[in-house]
Amino acid sequence: MKFAELPTPCYVVDEALLERNLEVLKGVADRTGARILLAQKAFSMYALYPLIGRYLQGATASGLYEARLCAEEMAGPWARRGRKLENHVFCPAYREADFEEIRKYCDHIVFNSWKQVEKFGKRAAGKSIGLRINPECSTQEGHAIYDPCAPGSRLGVTKAEFEAVKSGSGLAGMLDGLHFHTLCEQNSDDLERTLDAVEEKFGAYLGGMKWINFGGGHHITRQDYDIPRLERCIRRMQEKYGLTVYLEPGEAVALNAGFLVTTVLETLHNEMDIAILDTSAACHMPDVLEMPYRPPLQGSGLPGEKAHTFRLGGPTCLAGDIIGDYSFDAPLQERDRLVFEDMAIYSMVKNNTFNGMPLPSIALRRKEGDCVLVKQFGYEDFRGRLS
Repeated sequence: MKFAELPTPCYVVDEALLERNLEVLKGVADRTGARILLAQKAFSMYALYPLIGRYLQGATASGLYEARLCAEEMAGPWARRGRKLENHVFCPAYREADFEEIRKYCDHIVFNSWKQVEKFGKRAAGKSIGLRINPECSTQEGHAIYDPCAPGSRLGVTKAEFEAVKSGSGLAGMLDGLHFHTLCEQNSDDLERTLDAVEEKFGAYLGGMKWINFGGGHHITRQDYDIPRLERCIRRMQEKYGLTVYLEPGEAVALNAGFLVTTVLETLHNEMDIAILDTSAACHMPDVLEMPYRPPLQGSGLPGEKAHTFRLGGPTCLAGDIIGDYSFDAPLQERDRLVFEDMAIYSMVKNNTFNGMPLPSIALRRKEGDCVLVKQFGYEDFRGRLS
């Protein structure tokens, strides 16, 4: 199938672009010995797990279902081929009903509090146990919703909380490693600043650990990302404390490797030109509203940059279902196809069927250029979520 023949709306992941990102990440791992994991919360297209498993050391999960997905679609198949991949999990609070199954799937289990260590730690015997820390070092600008170091954060143990545990309790002796995740779409200068805070607050305990996990939010595959600085940060923990270093990027794995193809359903005018598409910001690209985020659109410009500016909106009843204002060389017409870029991440994993919107199809563009339709969705997928 050719790209132009794909049904719309449709997510399209480009195999060549994904592999280019994976080669960058593998280069960091090869040069430093760091272990890099796929954060499935950003990208869980398991049809590509065989490819990802060739380059990375495993995946990380935020709960039972992602842990099982890694076990069944990545770690398990690669184990049968003789390659051992890791399956990590972190959750702010584990459900009692889920924990035994999580334990079955995962080799690294990270807890969010001493109470969780006390509740589940002994039952995680035989696994590598970690504790998430909060270095209380905010590096976010303009995205407070993504700042785990904000006042009142529920994520991670502060220095005061870390040191409050009684030394005789035995809880600290259960830990193999410390985990932090404070970044969001950031460069390695913010990682370096965060590491300064980690050492200042938790440096006295690092020597007794086996590993440290830098979490995610590292835009390693972005063109301007400072990889040498990242590698210095990794070696700093390795050489000073003898730690194995983990990173768990999600966005960096599939950054700029996917598209969302959509069709113009109708055009109208209300003080400005408006186009209604068959894709929805609210349903199919929720980060557009949540971040907020203006996705790149092929062949377009900023409002007023080109001759014809249109406001692009979705087909739902939500008044704010607006993707953004874009300009074009020619007026948009019904049946025109538009291609949004950087749509592999936080799209398939976050979409929904509000208003009964059909979910976009999922396609893979092979390196030779042809497309394969991996999955299509219909009424039963909408109905199956309801009762």
